[in-house]
Amino acid sequence: MSKHTVVPLNEADPIEARVANLLAKMTLAEKVGQMRQLNASEGYPPDYLAPFIQAGAVGSVLNQADVDIINELQRIAIEDSRLGIPLLVGRDVIHGFKTIFPIPLGQAATWNPELVGEGARIAAREAAAAGINWTFAPMIDVSRDPRWGRIAESFGEDVFLTAVLAVAMVEGLQGDDLTSPDSIAACAKHFAGYGAVESGRDYATTNIPENELRNVYLPPFRAAVRAGVATLMTSFSDIDGVPGTANAFLLRQILRDEWGFAGLVVSDWDSIRQLHIHGLTENDWDSAFEAVTAGVDMEMAGDIYGNHLAALVESGRIAVGMIDAAVANVLRTKFQLGLFEDPYVDPAVQPAAGSEHAVGMAKTMATQSVVLLKNDNAALPFAADGLRSLAVIGPLADAPYEQLGTWIFDGDVGLSVTPLAAIRELVGDTVDVRYLRAMENSRSRETAAFDEAVEVARSCDATILFLGEESILSGEAHSRANIDLPGDQAKLVQRIRKVGKPVVAVILAGRPLTLANILDHVDALLFGWHPGAMAGPAIADLLFGHESPSGKLPVSLPRVVGQVPIYYSQKNSGKPASADNIVHIDDIDAFAPQTSVGMSSFHLDAGYTPLFEFGYGLSYGRFEYANIRTSAHHICIGDTVTISAELTNAGEVAADEIAQLYVRDLVGSVTRPVKQLAGFQRLRVEPGQTVTVEFRLHTDELAFHGRDQRLATEPGEFHAWIGGSSATELRTEFRIVASS
Repeated sequence: MSKHTVVPLNEADPIEARVANLLAKMTLAEKVGQMRQLNASEGYPPDYLAPFIQAGAVGSVLNQADVDIINELQRIAIEDSRLGIPLLVGRDVIHGFKTIFPIPLGQAATWNPELVGEGARIAAREAAAAGINWTFAPMIDVSRDPRWGRIAESFGEDVFLTAVLAVAMVEGLQGDDLTSPDSIAACAKHFAGYGAVESGRDYATTNIPENELRNVYLPPFRAAVRAGVATLMTSFSDIDGVPGTANAFLLRQILRDEWGFAGLVVSDWDSIRQLHIHGLTENDWDSAFEAVTAGVDMEMAGDIYGNHLAALVESGRIAVGMIDAAVANVLRTKFQLGLFEDPYVDPAVQPAAGSEHAVGMAKTMATQSVVLLKNDNAALPFAADGLRSLAVIGPLADAPYEQLGTWIFDGDVGLSVTPLAAIRELVGDTVDVRYLRAMENSRSRETAAFDEAVEVARSCDATILFLGEESILSGEAHSRANIDLPGDQAKLVQRIRKVGKPVVAVILAGRPLTLANILDHVDALLFGWHPGAMAGPAIADLLFGHESPSGKLPVSLPRVVGQVPIYYSQKNSGKPASADNIVHIDDIDAFAPQTSVGMSSFHLDAGYTPLFEFGYGLSYGRFEYANIRTSAHHICIGDTVTISAELTNAGEVAADEIAQLYVRDLVGSVTRPVKQLAGFQRLRVEPGQTVTVEFRLHTDELAFHGRDQRLATEPGEFHAWIGGSSATELRTEFRIVASS
């Protein structure tokens, strides 16, 4: 530490003592400085940030990934500031750093927390080697509206799956020891309810009753806090009239008081200033007051704290103790990361980005993320020795950047292997692969090349169409009202279908799409999300049977956008729909007005079911479930019940299956969902093999927030299902009774 540093720190002291020691030496201006995060993405940041860092007016920088620049910024903080406090260096490392993995929604389709955790571990290593010590991930907003662009960053519609994967990603990013040079601090975002924005419009209002907030949107955050997540980020949106950045109910009552969170809370980008735009505050002075009193410790990329916090203290409007508490959270995070001992990064001691292990894991994750939605007459897998020629058509067959998806600031496109390249490498000279882009991009309405596409398809034994969305069509501020395939892709499918030869469609997209207008025009349909760098080898292996598809949908696919939101864990309502009590709009004249048919909760023109349900996904194996049973028909609160079933692979191919456990609490003090995911297992099953699938369920796992908003398990009757999707009908029952 330089001669300018005047705070001797005893490294043997516990972190809290060190925090208190440092706080006692800080001026009010230096404290406020620790609560500021400045953008470092323009030009040469040491030139324009040095005066702020030297004055102790910066606690963190973001959006810089050059290790030499970051080391210089840290040098200025350590050697040229009075107290020598190192910087937090933040970056969006959402689904990989240099090596890009599937988008988080695709990662959720793997239903493989160990794999998701390892992907995060690799991303942390690569990011840490660049000097980054803090990332703004995972995004764990429960997301039930595919129109929302940021559904790509989410783990989908389910509370349980999102919570499990949230923990996996937090543990992967942070590792076993935050002071390790290959660990970075995670940030669970956006707290809370951002996934419920109206109409799927980014930044829009969220209207979430407290019971729904506690039972649906908060559990993944609670799981992340229990897993030791270092930081949280507030939501842009307002929650029942109070924006997340000023929401003391969330940030103080729930996060701090109820959950005991001791980490750092950061605003989203300039969201403190936006409190005035929301209409919550009259000016920036009031915005600073609302945010800091609500519990926001650091302002991201704004100057509201820097301009007003000191004056708020000096005026007596807020106590300096409130500032001290926020700064303590910032300093504690820095001590936990070991930055005071080792603020610099030597990239030579870190593994190179894009290592063989990283690329291999990217391929494994991409392979497991792809969901087989349709496979009529065993159209897949292709037999390489049975094909002489293959047409590969579409705007996303050979688009190395587009397959990476959203939020890839630092992704190395040079690591991308496209489906076209991988198919050609896999088949070699045995199959004549004929490629035509056919459309300039996924949005194109120029059909001039469609005639040529038809001729290419006609000249080949089969056609693979690579369709979907470019990466720019999903992500933040990229919401869509119409979630059909964009442009004239559906017309291309219909034209190719008329050739009369096998057609396989592979969809690469950042969100669920409405595919009813092409489903009947293809023999097989694979949904690949945006699978990342190794999209090509993964998809090629699946197409030609080197791997069996094993992905399962982490979100329901609607038939039409008018069904949105449609999700499996809906409430029953007083008039639930069923196959026996709905009527189609074309048949409505046949029913008298007083008939009970049609008097239920459904759409006349779309029915009551999605096109493909949550948890759905086909395989080259053929899985059958039977003989579901419970270890006991009655259990007491505090006990555990085992629910099991027999799983048989009746097919001819060894394959992975994701067995899923669902439960329903039939009667509650508040109404409960018709089904809730309560467990899942990925199992490898050989042809003809039968295995027993067992789930142990403790009564605490059936707790929910009742009318008094307290978390408790209520006695009563429960249904339980085991199967391959949320539509499984293999059911058993058990009852929970009050403890004697």
